[in-house]
Amino acid sequence: MERILITGNMGYVGPGVVQRLRQEFPQAQLIGYDAGYFAHCLTGPTRLPESRLDRQIFGDVRHLPAELLRDVDGVVHLAAISNDPMGQTYEAATMAVNHAAGIRLAQLAKQAGVRAFVFASSCSIYGAGGDAAKTEAAALNPLTAYARSKVQSEQDLQALAGDGFTVTCLRFATACGWSDRLRLDLVVNDFVAGAVATGQISILSDGSPWRPLIHVQDMARAIEWALGRPAAHGGQFLAVNAGTAAWNYQVRDLAAAVAAIIPGTEVVLNPAAPPDKRSYRVDFDLFRQLAPQHQPQRTLPDTIAELRDGLRRMNFHDANFRSSDLIRLRVLGHLRETGQLTETLAWAPELAAQPALA
Repeated sequence: MERILITGNMGYVGPGVVQRLRQEFPQAQLIGYDAGYFAHCLTGPTRLPESRLDRQIFGDVRHLPAELLRDVDGVVHLAAISNDPMGQTYEAATMAVNHAAGIRLAQLAKQAGVRAFVFASSCSIYGAGGDAAKTEAAALNPLTAYARSKVQSEQDLQALAGDGFTVTCLRFATACGWSDRLRLDLVVNDFVAGAVATGQISILSDGSPWRPLIHVQDMARAIEWALGRPAAHGGQFLAVNAGTAAWNYQVRDLAAAVAAIIPGTEVVLNPAAPPDKRSYRVDFDLFRQLAPQHQPQRTLPDTIAELRDGLRRMNFHDANFRSSDLIRLRVLGHLRETGQLTETLAWAPELAAQPALA
């Protein structure tokens, strides 16, 4: 890989991806492209994550210029309105950014001769999954705008794959773990934050839903594999569950694991809560077969300890963290309330950033 474009690199997952690709492709030109919604949401890094890039370009992925793909070998497409609450609040923008803009990017990439296109998909496309672990052949049951955007993107990417354009859709388990731009609107991260700040984990359900999990560093390992995957190894189009069977957990067991590592933590269930239909176990056998050298390495206990230690280094004690800038929906809400973003989540004209080197 001589030149790699990473969209959405200034979010939660991006810093780890940039670090991994810089390590594995030291001579490659790495280009970041991001709208910058969450650029300020840094959580104590000693080095700006984007300093590992050759170029950082600020821009809306819906208007990414075609010339940016010239001589690019691989695209890592992370840019998205990235969870269910944001998708519910900004449904039209979610479909425009997550689906339409992504397919336009893939079309431009294919026209430019890009060889590898890696799409960050999600296991949330399985929705109400029942008890059986979902393989890639299982029926899809997206329950939210975010999940629907991923399903539609996969379908349209499959039609584009071929003629030297290799597409890998990584159906990631739920992300967790420390990042230079930490999010606390993810189940494990939320539980650790509650334990550190208040000594209490409040589960907003009866704790029975299943969630598969993956550390952000292991997501970066999978992305690196997908960039280098030859078409003969999985096909010119591949949609694969990315994670490990060992990380299929019920929510109540995640809370218990956090309480075991952070003594004195009280776990509060809400048995009267409406059932959470977003419950699914996932089969990761295909990923294990195709990517034996890029399997997840992190464990749940060390992830919990890492989050605990990182939050303590920040002197974190915000009992109201669900209303803070560590919650992505709150960041977007503030940008909207202050007139910096329009209702379509475009930067207001007087503040719109022109593509430029950082």
